[in-house]
Amino acid sequence: MITLVTLYTLKNLDSWWGQANIEKLFSFGEFNSLSGEASNFSIWELLLFIIVGCLGGLIGACFNAANEHLTIWRMTRVNHSKTRRVVEVLVVSMVVTTVSFILPLLWWRCTDLPNDIMDWMTNQEKNLVEALVPYQCERNVQYNEVASLIFTDADVAIKQLFHFREAGQDDLATFSSAALFIFFLPYITMATFVYGVGVPSGLFVPSLLSGAAFGRLCGHLLHKLDHDSGTFADSGTYALMGAAAVLGGMARMTISLTVILLEATGDMQYVLPLMLTLMAARFTGNVFNEGLYDIHIQLRKIPFLEAEVPSLAEHHEIVAGQVMSTDVKCLRPVERAGVVHDLLRSCSHGTFPIVDTSSGGTLYGTASRSTLCTLLQRRAFGQPEALLDEHGTGSLGPRRLSPLVQWDAIEKVYPRYPTIEDVDMAPGDRSCWLDLRPYANTAPYTVNETASIQRTYRLFRTLGLRHLCVVNHNNQVVGIITRKDLMPESLAASLLRGRNAHLHEVHTLT
Repeated sequence: MITLVTLYTLKNLDSWWGQANIEKLFSFGEFNSLSGEASNFSIWELLLFIIVGCLGGLIGACFNAANEHLTIWRMTRVNHSKTRRVVEVLVVSMVVTTVSFILPLLWWRCTDLPNDIMDWMTNQEKNLVEALVPYQCERNVQYNEVASLIFTDADVAIKQLFHFREAGQDDLATFSSAALFIFFLPYITMATFVYGVGVPSGLFVPSLLSGAAFGRLCGHLLHKLDHDSGTFADSGTYALMGAAAVLGGMARMTISLTVILLEATGDMQYVLPLMLTLMAARFTGNVFNEGLYDIHIQLRKIPFLEAEVPSLAEHHEIVAGQVMSTDVKCLRPVERAGVVHDLLRSCSHGTFPIVDTSSGGTLYGTASRSTLCTLLQRRAFGQPEALLDEHGTGSLGPRRLSPLVQWDAIEKVYPRYPTIEDVDMAPGDRSCWLDLRPYANTAPYTVNETASIQRTYRLFRTLGLRHLCVVNHNNQVVGIITRKDLMPESLAASLLRGRNAHLHEVHTLT
């Protein structure tokens, strides 16, 4: 929401008071039909769009593979040092800037502005003509094709590639094949190096721009084969398909990208071509590697659960008891403050099961790490002798054994909860009692140790859990499952342990 408000404000800073810019906040411009009410492409050209999608998927696969190896090198050589990350940003910035200035200098030809056809151009095309850059050329007469793609804003360059008409070999208002190739190859190469440096760098716009150049290059070459004009669709249509193909080849998304690109074009005639192009790009790219986002998730070892259960679990009988972690750190409903402090110091778990040892270790509930740290920081302790009743025994009763901290006081510091490093534990407080019963989640999600991994996986992912307690038939805690335990590599390791391996392990309750 803040991004939309900021973008809307920036787009209207140059307008007079009361004259708001009513253009879309994100739009590829208006796609007009070049032949009246007819479509801008023929049905048989859908096959050509599929071929463009396959080529875009191949380009995306090459991009992902190169960026993956570069990211691995960064993680081992650069990312561990802040100084190296800053130096890398400076070096990459200098190289990209140098290349961006050299490329227009290498373009030796100046193209005449299409002033002779300005009378039948739309206002959108006239504005795009005015945005052409006369680098090393005569102003208001000629323009540099490569400089017009590099020195203008990315959204303007995309619209130029989409909307400059070209239906045949003799049209002037276009970019030549050589200019498109000189721009496309270095630009996508630089995007490969830039994505992943220590600055915010996106993938959406660079892949759209490079893909639009690639698609327009394909359309231009097709028109070179057609000297009579009119056999193939306008090059802007191929530019749109190329942008979708390269973006789909990198991200491997179909439905969402179709909706985004269709909304940006505002023309329903491109629904089927965009869907076919994106599907072809995805299927082609998946032959070689995964999407760029999936690659980076795996490189950073983020335990991301896919929508479908891993195929390994579908072909083998795996139960929750095989994949769970048996080294469970548990607490009692009323625990010594020193025990809680030492437990938080010794591990980094986010949640701890609370078990009732008086009833054989049955599950009482769970307590989060943030709650425990808050209670320790606020010293919500009971005196060491508070557990003794009037008969001198240590039985638990319904009364509270420590001061009650209101829930709003615990949650008002969200998300900056205190950590265990913020807690100063005095020696005299270690023997005090901490009553966890008012703060425990007494109805946590659990799964039986004999439950199938398919059911466990779907329960875990559908509810968005971070942990899942595993209990036996007596409701005793025998393990706990986290996201990492449901990853394919963890499931593969569980097959080696066997179905009843957890029965031979010793469970130590804190």
